[in-house]
Amino acid sequence: MNVMGERKILIVEDERKIADTLKIGLAENGYYAEVAYDGLIGQKLLETHSYDLVIVDINLPGVNGYELCRFIRKRNVNLPIIILTSMNTLNDKIEGYNAGTDDYVVKPFEFRELIMKIRVMLRRSMIENIPVGNFLRAADLEMNLDKKEVIRDGKKINLTAKEFQLLEYMLRNKNRMLSRADIAVNVWEMDFDSNTNVIDVYVSYLRNKIDKNFSEKLIQTQVGMGYILKDN
Repeated sequence: MNVMGERKILIVEDERKIADTLKIGLAENGYYAEVAYDGLIGQKLLETHSYDLVIVDINLPGVNGYELCRFIRKRNVNLPIIILTSMNTLNDKIEGYNAGTDDYVVKPFEFRELIMKIRVMLRRSMIENIPVGNFLRAADLEMNLDKKEVIRDGKKINLTAKEFQLLEYMLRNKNRMLSRADIAVNVWEMDFDSNTNVIDVYVSYLRNKIDKNFSEKLIQTQVGMGYILKDN
């Protein structure tokens, strides 16, 4: 079961080893993935489920990747699509983009690069749903960006510049599971290094300031996945 706020990705890939490896890799990066091993099943899942992004192979049994892209575009012009295929000619790519894909990745591929493409697409697609403006709120926690002020239950909370930036990112994405990689890219503007605990340290700093003295804990940990700032 996926966690509330977690990005949900559909993988439509008939090579089971590739599909299952992708699913595991996406989970390790904080995404919930489902797999369809042929195009027809993928199409049925898209008819009955909601996804944040779709990864599609071209050579699929049932319905091929081009047809699936066109099917998706008729239903949702904004759903991000990545074609992932061994077909690498210019004509293949042109047909893929004409069918509606947002990006075209050729096998073999670097998984880290695919993750970066996924993050960029999801960040773009979320823009319409992210709160805008200079006043953000979750439960009794309020942030005023004009005054650089954070208040919880009427009490002013003093944050460092980086703590403020981290809290702003979490407030703009409240109720979404944020992986350490997401936070690294969007707050520190760097690739996530699994050998450093800087993100966990700063989340701990935030917790001590905005949660420690309050009965309702807003920042929650999803073990092995990341953090959620919940607004119940």
